Amino acid sequence: MKISNVYINHMIEPVGYELKDLRVEFAVEADKYSAAQKKLVIYTNSKEVYNTNWQDYDSNFFTPDLKLAPRTRYDVEIFVKTADQEASAQSFFETGKMAEKYTGKWLGNADKDIQNTLFKKTLTFNKPVKKARLYATGLGLYEAYIDGQKVGAEFLTPGCTDYTKWIQVQTYDVTDALQDNGEHELLFSLGDGWYKGIMGFDGGKEKIYGDQQRMLAEVHVDFEDGTSAIINSDESWLTTSGQITKSSIYYGEDLDATIVPANWQKAQVLDCPYDVLCDRLSIPVAIEQRLAVKEVITTPAGETVLDFGQNHAGLMEFFNREPKGTVIKLEAGEILQDGNFYRDNLRNARAAFQFTSDGKEGWVRPHFTYFGYRYLRVTGNSKPINKNDFRAAVVYSVSEQTGDLKTNNEKVNRLFQNIQWGQRSNFVDIPTDCPQRDERLGWTGDADIFSNTAALNRNVFEFFKKYSRDMAVEQKAHDGMLTMYAPAMGVDDGGAAVWGDAATIVPWNMYQAYGDPAILRQNYQAMKSWVDWISNSTKTPNLWTGGFQFGDWIALDGENPALPTGKTDEDFIASVYYFYSSKIVSKSAAILGKKEDAKKYADQAAAIKEAIQKEYITANGRLAIDTQTGYALALYFGLVPENQCQRVVHDLAVRLGKDNDHLKTGFVGTPFICQVLSKFGNHKLATKIFMNEDFPSWLYAVNMGATTVWERWNSVQEDGTMNPDGMNSLNHYSIGAIMEWGYRYLLGIADHTPGYKTLIFAPNYDYRLKKVSGYYTSSYGKFAASYQIETDAKHTIQLSLTVPFGQTVKVQLPRSEKNGVIVNGEKKAIGQFTLTAGSYEISYVPDQDYIERYTAETPVVQIMADPKLVTEISKETDVLSFFKDPNNLNNLGKMSLGTLASILPFINIAPETLAKINHLLESTPLLSERKERGKD
Repeated sequence: MKISNVYINHMIEPVGYELKDLRVEFAVEADKYSAAQKKLVIYTNSKEVYNTNWQDYDSNFFTPDLKLAPRTRYDVEIFVKTADQEASAQSFFETGKMAEKYTGKWLGNADKDIQNTLFKKTLTFNKPVKKARLYATGLGLYEAYIDGQKVGAEFLTPGCTDYTKWIQVQTYDVTDALQDNGEHELLFSLGDGWYKGIMGFDGGKEKIYGDQQRMLAEVHVDFEDGTSAIINSDESWLTTSGQITKSSIYYGEDLDATIVPANWQKAQVLDCPYDVLCDRLSIPVAIEQRLAVKEVITTPAGETVLDFGQNHAGLMEFFNREPKGTVIKLEAGEILQDGNFYRDNLRNARAAFQFTSDGKEGWVRPHFTYFGYRYLRVTGNSKPINKNDFRAAVVYSVSEQTGDLKTNNEKVNRLFQNIQWGQRSNFVDIPTDCPQRDERLGWTGDADIFSNTAALNRNVFEFFKKYSRDMAVEQKAHDGMLTMYAPAMGVDDGGAAVWGDAATIVPWNMYQAYGDPAILRQNYQAMKSWVDWISNSTKTPNLWTGGFQFGDWIALDGENPALPTGKTDEDFIASVYYFYSSKIVSKSAAILGKKEDAKKYADQAAAIKEAIQKEYITANGRLAIDTQTGYALALYFGLVPENQCQRVVHDLAVRLGKDNDHLKTGFVGTPFICQVLSKFGNHKLATKIFMNEDFPSWLYAVNMGATTVWERWNSVQEDGTMNPDGMNSLNHYSIGAIMEWGYRYLLGIADHTPGYKTLIFAPNYDYRLKKVSGYYTSSYGKFAASYQIETDAKHTIQLSLTVPFGQTVKVQLPRSEKNGVIVNGEKKAIGQFTLTAGSYEISYVPDQDYIERYTAETPVVQIMADPKLVTEISKETDVLSFFKDPNNLNNLGKMSLGTLASILPFINIAPETLAKINHLLESTPLLSERKERGKD
């Protein structure tokens, strides 16, 4: 037995973070489960300050009721014991300034227009340093250096917030940097960032949160002799301008290395507020991977372009070998057009890094911006390009990968990779819509619909805890209404369904994923204020009508192609989310012990549901809105009476049939359509839609060479040209929410209790994806599953499961009622049983095989592609000879023989002959199935 993965508030060894609602979690590694006890001990300076004593292990966490002191390290020790084993593990956390008064002062330069303000202070120590911490922040963005070496490994600090309401302070351990006695130079370098640079589309605005770069710092030093010292930012510091002549998030950066900072002068002490300073919530934005150049391209236009093979968010780095004075420029782009560099979809974002060489060799990078790109256009170089001198530094908010999926279909695997890349690319302190163009804003709607997928892919609790604060700040400033994006960047627009409902859905989804009610407690007032704002704003009691709505954004079923809101009634979408957010607030209130609120909002949700049913669902279960998204929302959010669900599912299938079994959904419907089909028994249709390869589909982009998820179904058109619409990102994560369906219905993590202490494993098999594997790592450890269907002539299904200690898995295997199931060599009567910690090999012969056969609805075009089937049918009738004419096949081949016979007088098939044909179809495996099994 072994203890691993000790988390403090869902982080590993956090230093300087806000640590409200302290929670200590741990995973136990063991071959099997047995009754256990657990204990937590916390020390400060080797002195015990908290001890739970031994208690029964009924969960893998503690919530210590411990009053924390500022700037203090707490050592944590966890013990677990069973009847015959005992294990322990150590970790620590360290508080930041907390509510302690700041002694450092805000500093600025008299020239507010400087693009790169430098501040420096000489630190002199004449005795050995035992411990040193730097508490620092700077606006817009800052980097700190000691003796020329960067402090910390993160970028874009202090993160993106509404700096007029809250500014995060970072804590750095600088003990090692200050070991040598004597003088040390502490230098701060600042850029405009989100604070002062231009932000927002349509030209944007500058100086949204301030007009002057500024910084604040405190260095707290403990010496070996027991004494201590504090070095504050104050009037003794010096300031000047640096080598960066221009920078902003959209613009990129111009860096002139020939500039030698001079004319140092005393810094100005600024009269700026201190009550907005707080310990950090943001997890670090850091370089997690570096991509090598895949190819150096000379384009038809004669330009030099570097291809890194993968669209991503990051910095570009190159090794400078250019003579002094050479100006080299790197411009970012996502795609080539006709073989040439292209950047028009970046709109007003310049997205370039320009460097003036000082003649010194070494690696160079920008400092106060980031880019979304796969390709770089290089100009200004005087020497031939060496691809080893360039690399793409991938940056994102650092988080542990907790899940992934893999199948026997490489295109599907590439899609899942694209979704993972899209998440990393857009989780850069805030969940952005895209990382490349003049936007990169914390759009609430995207975060809402993707948050479940995000929490399956990576550990995002702290990331969304910070973003929830961003949203709450905007709500407080707007009477409970949530703006379109957070931080709002000075834009007051908002109050739209789905987008605004991120205020309730994001905290709720994080509670469901991680089981920690702290995120509900910390955001409860904001969650409630959003629902109350709707109640006060709607024009119709118990429905949400009136006001601006995004609708089913970028849906393909809109009656007016010029409008991106789709065909689904906007008031219906809004009312559905009004119901769901009310329900979430009620459930959250119950969890938090707020009984009156729980009843109030439960009653409100019930009234809204009744009003929706009266307005949009007939007594017989017919939905008044005949759109894919309308059906998906009604089913997903439980608005259809149970006895009418199958009617609505059938109507959804009919609607899809009218749409040639292809998606017409936008942002709102896309995450749910496959989920409701699989949930209500039509997994085959869900998988068909998922695996379509022509437009519109998820795999269309894969076939077109995508390495991330696109904003539009056809961001790149079939001829390889960019969609001419001005809103066209090739790195947009939102429709990647389909991966949640992959985890829940394809792999089989069907349901779970909050935090995954208990989960239901219920895979859905399909002939197109015969091999599936994946995992999800909760705080209990890694749950892993893999299966393969049709492994032999008996149609045996083989599965492997790994269950972590403390987790209970309720297994529900389909078609497993008749033949029994073998689990680690032991036979179980049926495929419904419970597993605890361990590794399991499972096999069974299903009640019915998973070989796919033709049906009476098989279109003629598919029949004509199977020579053997054509031969057999031709023994009964010569009707197929008509379809040997390509024009006839093209015009009528999408219909079945039965349909054609019923509507076309020249297609004559006697009823008894049609019955024989249908029997033949239903007993004949698909051509692809026969080839796979070597039967054709």
